[in-house]
Amino acid sequence: MQRWFEAWRRFRRERAGARAFHALPRSRRRIVFYAEGPGYWSHFEPVFRSLRDDHGQEVVYVTSAEDDPRLTEPPPGLVPFYIGSGTVRTLFFAGLDADVMLMTLPDLQTYHIKRSPHRVHYVYLHHSLVSTHMVYRPAAFDHFDSILCVGPHHVAETRAREQQQGLSGKYLVEHGYGRLDTILAEGVAGPPERNRAASPVVLVAPSWGEHGLIENHGEAVVAALLDSGMQVILRPHPRTRLFHGRLLDSISARFGEREGFRLDEDTDSRASLLAADLMVSDWSGAALEFALGLERPVLFVDVPRKVQNPDYTGLGIEPLEAQIRETLGEVVSPDELTALVRRAQSLLARASDWQARIRKARNQHVFNPGESGRVAADYLVSLTMRRS
Repeated sequence: MQRWFEAWRRFRRERAGARAFHALPRSRRRIVFYAEGPGYWSHFEPVFRSLRDDHGQEVVYVTSAEDDPRLTEPPPGLVPFYIGSGTVRTLFFAGLDADVMLMTLPDLQTYHIKRSPHRVHYVYLHHSLVSTHMVYRPAAFDHFDSILCVGPHHVAETRAREQQQGLSGKYLVEHGYGRLDTILAEGVAGPPERNRAASPVVLVAPSWGEHGLIENHGEAVVAALLDSGMQVILRPHPRTRLFHGRLLDSISARFGEREGFRLDEDTDSRASLLAADLMVSDWSGAALEFALGLERPVLFVDVPRKVQNPDYTGLGIEPLEAQIRETLGEVVSPDELTALVRRAQSLLARASDWQARIRKARNQHVFNPGESGRVAADYLVSLTMRRS
């Protein structure tokens, strides 16, 4: 009964948030951001800051997370509302009336989140550097009007998909990647400075799923690195906690008291990234953020690919996350985990040698390093001007 009452109270809070949004004068609903949770703010923030500081543009922020800090402490220029992730959210999107909706949630129109009958321009903001056609569902981006593309790979893949399926052409904006820009702005590229006597820090930050590194080899990887004298930060994907929480609890119980081990479940924090000399990952987009942002190498454990679109090869384009691995580091087979420590030590010994090649890869694969927020803000404002 208590659970039922809490669900009812939560529904009332969500409904109140949606009603408050609709009570906002239509003239203030020009640019709306939708966030699934607080972890997406780092992608929105550079765009928001440029909208506010360069254009004097107020932004309406709608979130599905009741613990989103923007609800209680919104920055000046941001007007937040809570709508949950259930029926209220579905109805909210079905009746949305705004000029522009910027969102990181794919699969618009494919499932329960539908386009509004009102004349809303839907813009997709990529929250990963990875390609569009392997780890996402086939129609994930088909129903957006504009795509803020991270790099040339997103342009090529989107156009190839449109041609393959006979879709109308979208507006493709040469945008970039906000999280990368934030890392670059901190000026911490290259191996972190530390006392020579200090043990190197390895960040284990894989993706999630049935073939994921943590789900299949997590304890073995952490044990091997710790036993070699390295410090280990384990940063699981939030969905690993959702679907395999007991496994994370087991790893924490086994290693929690060991010096040099830390479990970090704040995926929006950059502290773990900045502290690490090396990342161990699988197919996670976080590996590309780490390498391209910090110019530090990655050791990729070659578990089976994470595939949400079994027909991805039909596009005839190798996904970026597969193309770029040996440019950003080295690849080790999961059947050779005994070699993991040796390969990690080798990468650490040559860490500074990777900087130039990683910097070159960033300039090749990412648009507008350091400027993505401004580019996106200029584009969003141009969309609202077309509506005036």
